[in-house]
Amino acid sequence: MATKKHRSKDPLEVHGALWLSSGGASLAGHGRIELLQAVAEHGSITRAARAFGMSYKAAWDAIDTMNQRASAPVVERVIGGKGGGATRLTDFGRRLIERYGQVHAVHQRFLRLIEQDAMDLDQEFSLLKVLNMKTSARNQWLGTVAAVRAGAVNDDVELGLPGGLRLSAIVTRGSTESLALRPQMTVIALVKSSSVLLAVDLAGARVSARNRFPGCVASVTPGAVNAEVVLRCDGGLEVVAVVPQAAVAELGLAPGAEATALIKASDVVLAVVS
Repeated sequence: MATKKHRSKDPLEVHGALWLSSGGASLAGHGRIELLQAVAEHGSITRAARAFGMSYKAAWDAIDTMNQRASAPVVERVIGGKGGGATRLTDFGRRLIERYGQVHAVHQRFLRLIEQDAMDLDQEFSLLKVLNMKTSARNQWLGTVAAVRAGAVNDDVELGLPGGLRLSAIVTRGSTESLALRPQMTVIALVKSSSVLLAVDLAGARVSARNRFPGCVASVTPGAVNAEVVLRCDGGLEVVAVVPQAAVAELGLAPGAEATALIKASDVVLAVVS
């Protein structure tokens, strides 16, 4: 066990390697892709191996393995011409290099997002931050499908949210099928702040909104016409609502005041990470 004086104060880092396989067998990683790029540049496996700092046999074995395991050859031999011939990438090989570069860039970006937003152990893990998802909906909550109740045209989807809260969403049957919604599935619920109604003194009142989240006002940000009100509910869930300034005064919405967020089930948009 490391002693205290040897413990690092540096933040946790995330590393990962991207490797392609075909039929369960290893095909190519960063090194082999760079070897293919060297072949494209030098037109010869011998010169590519020399520039790459490896033996001809090792280079040939790597290329031959890729040729055998890929759905099409990545390198081909061209007979004739000056020097008696050359080695070049096939169209498949060129497209493989290009696609690997695109995927590698996304992979590296994803690792940076994880390192930036997921490795602070003093903070709760947030998949939404890791995904870096940006939408116009101010309310974005990660939940789990608790039940899917089929209807004639629309389906009623019940989600479990942090803190034991439940959220109902009405979606079309087509949406249920295209998103493959099923119990225990992780989904993202999106609600525009303009679709959130705030109410006070609801004891005994009956409302048509399926979703009712009681909480305390965390902040009020006034604007020229409307104000942004953040309501902190059970389990730390925050609901953002945009309400007219007159309503803020009339309802007495101020930090610490109790209020209830009302959200119609039809105003909830569901998204999945496939």
